[in-house]
Amino acid sequence: MLSLPAEFISKYQKLLGKKQAEKMFAAMQEPSKKAFRINPLKFTQKVTYATEQPIPAINNAYYGQVAGNDPEWVSGMVYSQDPSAMFPAAMMQVQPGDKVLDLCAAPGGKSTALGEQLKGQGLLVANEISQSRAKVLRENIERWGITNCLLTSEDPAVLAPQFPQFFDKILVDAPCSGEGMFRKNPEAVNYWSQDYVVSCQKRQQEILEQAIKMLKPGGELVYSTCTYAPEEDEQIVSWLLTEFDMIVLPVEFTDSKISHGQPAWADGNPTLKNTLRFWPQDNLGEGQFAAKLRLPGEISSPLKTKIRSRKKKSKLTLTKTESELTAAILMQFNLPTTLANWQKAARVRHNHVFVPAFAPDNLHLKVLSNGVELGILKKNRFEPGHQLALVLGQVKQKRVVELRDEDYAAYLHGETLRVTSELRGFVLVSCHNLIFSFGKITGNGMLKNFYPKGLRTLKKG
Repeated sequence: MLSLPAEFISKYQKLLGKKQAEKMFAAMQEPSKKAFRINPLKFTQKVTYATEQPIPAINNAYYGQVAGNDPEWVSGMVYSQDPSAMFPAAMMQVQPGDKVLDLCAAPGGKSTALGEQLKGQGLLVANEISQSRAKVLRENIERWGITNCLLTSEDPAVLAPQFPQFFDKILVDAPCSGEGMFRKNPEAVNYWSQDYVVSCQKRQQEILEQAIKMLKPGGELVYSTCTYAPEEDEQIVSWLLTEFDMIVLPVEFTDSKISHGQPAWADGNPTLKNTLRFWPQDNLGEGQFAAKLRLPGEISSPLKTKIRSRKKKSKLTLTKTESELTAAILMQFNLPTTLANWQKAARVRHNHVFVPAFAPDNLHLKVLSNGVELGILKKNRFEPGHQLALVLGQVKQKRVVELRDEDYAAYLHGETLRVTSELRGFVLVSCHNLIFSFGKITGNGMLKNFYPKGLRTLKKG
C-alpha cells in the first residue's frame, strides 16, 4: 500500500477539500494504467495487441500492456506510454515542415510522437541533459524510424545560444517533483517534500527562460509536468504570462476525464482555466499538467538567424568511391521518400555514412546522432546500419527473411541461423511481418546476425 507523506495529504485536503482529496488518495492506491501507441510511419499498423479500448482524443493509442521483446516493440511498431503523458505532444499540433524542439526529451515518448507528426519534413531537435537517459532516448528515436531528428545532450543554457529564435514550437516536459507518478513509482514518495517542490519550481523557471530564447516570435510552447503541485503548474504558467507576455491558448480536448487548471491556485488569471489537469481519480492515466502558450509576435515574419545551411561543399561529402559502395547496397532496397535524395545529402564522418537532419558541421554541442545513419564504410565495402533497417520498415520490401517465433528469439540473442531462402547478401530480417534488423545470408544459407550487440537479449535457460 502506498504511504503518502502527512504534509502531502494535508496540502491536497486544503486545495481540493477533504471529499475530493480522499477520492484522489484512494485512486493513487489503484494499479497504474498501461497504454501504447501504434507507429503510423510503418507500412503496416497490424499488431497482435487488443485495440478495443482507445485513448480518448489521441490517434493510434490504446489501453493495454506491451512486452519489450515482442516484434512489435523491437521493430518500432509500438511505444509503451502512460495515457496522460500522450497529451502534451498531441497539444503541439505539429505540422510537417515545422522546426520543433523537445527540450527535456528522455525517454522519448513525446519525441517519437512529435517525429511522427512531422512525417520526415522539417526538423526535430530532441535534447536530454542526462547522457545515460539520452542513450535510451536515442534507441527509441531510432526504433521509431524518425529520419529528421538531431539528438543532443546539453544543458538548455548551452543549447540556447546555438538556436536563437529558431523554433516554431517547443515542448518543455519539465523535471518536477513527480507527484503524479507516486503510484507508478513509489520511490518518488521518499524524496518528496514541500521544499523539493519549491526547488523544482526554480529549476523549471531556469529551463523555461532558455526555452523562450529559442522560440520564434509568435511561436508556441507546451509546458507540462507529471505533478499536481500548483507551484509547478498554474504558478509557473502565471509567471510565463507576467515575465514574457505569453498568452494561454485554449486546447480543445472535451473528454470528461480531462480537468482544467485552477486560477485561484496562482494569481487568479482566468485564462489559467485553459490549462489541463489529469487527476488519478478521473481514471485516464497518471497525474499530468499541461499548458499551451504563444509568444507575442508574428511567426510568419522572416528571421535572420546565425544558423543556416551552407551552400559550399561540405568536408564530409562522400567521395565517388564511397558513394558507389553505399549505393551498391541501398539500391537493393525500396527507400522511403525521406531518403530519396540520399546521394546528395549524405555525409561521412569516421567512416560512418549518414543523412543529416541538420546541415551545419560546426555545432558546438554534444550531438549523439544527426538524422539517419545509413551504415559504415569498411575496406572496399559498405555495411548497412541498424537504424537504416528500422527506417526501411516504413515501406514494403522484397529482400526480407521472415523468422518463426523460435528463430526470432534466437536472433535477438545474437545467434546465427540457417534459413531457407534464395536470397544472398544483405537482407532485412522480420517477424510477424515487422522488420527489425539487417542480416546477411551466406552462400550456404546461413543468416549472419547483424542485430546490435548492445540490444541483444540474454539467452534463457
